[in-house]
Amino acid sequence: MKAKEIKETLKSLIDAKIPVFVWGSPGIGKSSIVKQIAKEKNLEFIDLRLSLLDPTDLKGIPFFDRDNNEAIWASPNFLPKDKNSKGILFLDEINTAPPSVQASAYQLVLDRKIGDYQLPDNWSIVSAGNNESDRGVVYRMPPPLSNRFIHLNMEVDFNDWKSWAYQNGIDNSIIAFLQYDKDRLFMFEPSQNEKSFPTPRSWEYVNKILLSNLNQKLLLETISGAIGEESAVAFLAFRKVMDKLPNIDDILNGKEVQVEKNPQVLFALLARIVSTLSKDNNKEKIDNILKFSLTLPKEFSIMLIQDMQQNQINIEDSGIWERWIDEFAYLLE
Repeated sequence: MKAKEIKETLKSLIDAKIPVFVWGSPGIGKSSIVKQIAKEKNLEFIDLRLSLLDPTDLKGIPFFDRDNNEAIWASPNFLPKDKNSKGILFLDEINTAPPSVQASAYQLVLDRKIGDYQLPDNWSIVSAGNNESDRGVVYRMPPPLSNRFIHLNMEVDFNDWKSWAYQNGIDNSIIAFLQYDKDRLFMFEPSQNEKSFPTPRSWEYVNKILLSNLNQKLLLETISGAIGEESAVAFLAFRKVMDKLPNIDDILNGKEVQVEKNPQVLFALLARIVSTLSKDNNKEKIDNILKFSLTLPKEFSIMLIQDMQQNQINIEDSGIWERWIDEFAYLLE
């Protein structure tokens, strides 16, 4: 399932309090989606890594109650206690936990309680983990635990990522480069023992590196540490085409500009236009961009319009829109 589909499904399952497990390769944004849902629904969010716990940590430690002459389990303080609270208990990387720790989660997942602890009614349980085929440090999930979840498999989809990237202000050179070479969004090969490789998460690190004002001489080695040397070299070479772009303000103001028909330049230009319009647009600027799009190679003109629509930039009210539709009607049928 694509990220957008995973998110939509999770929302329904969380509302229904049905335990769900999201499977996927490392770095593709599984935990980010769950955090985003919690934020959108105004829910508390507890990220619990079972791999860091001992079996007794989850169930609690027993102590003797002298008054009742019985043992009582002291539940851990990291679990929610307030009966009126609402939230998501996120068991991340659950299949990296030893079997003895996984076994301690059985009752919590199915019965919403463990020992003397009861999970508040308005809390949902979501788990996530890497695929066993990814050759990470994982333990096969025992059938009794596996059967307690709805299992969803998450895949990487460039268009989903691109929408997220525009909404979250990812540097337009990253968006443009990955539009030009989509395969580099995710290049994880389990058989290779590489320390760094491209994933949606590592590209987010690259964005933060670019924002850090790091010395330009150190960029290659630092970015290589996030996405690998081969991808870092290709990306930094691509960034050089940004110097060949016309002034975006000139295009927005309706001035005629000359644009190289080099695909790299065009991908970079489209990303910069959409990033700029996402932050600041009005009818005049949108009109001018639609006029400009008619001067581009047809596939890039369509791509620009699709990206504008995907970012909720209102083009249908433009006086140029009908002209654009007439120009590309034969491709839209």
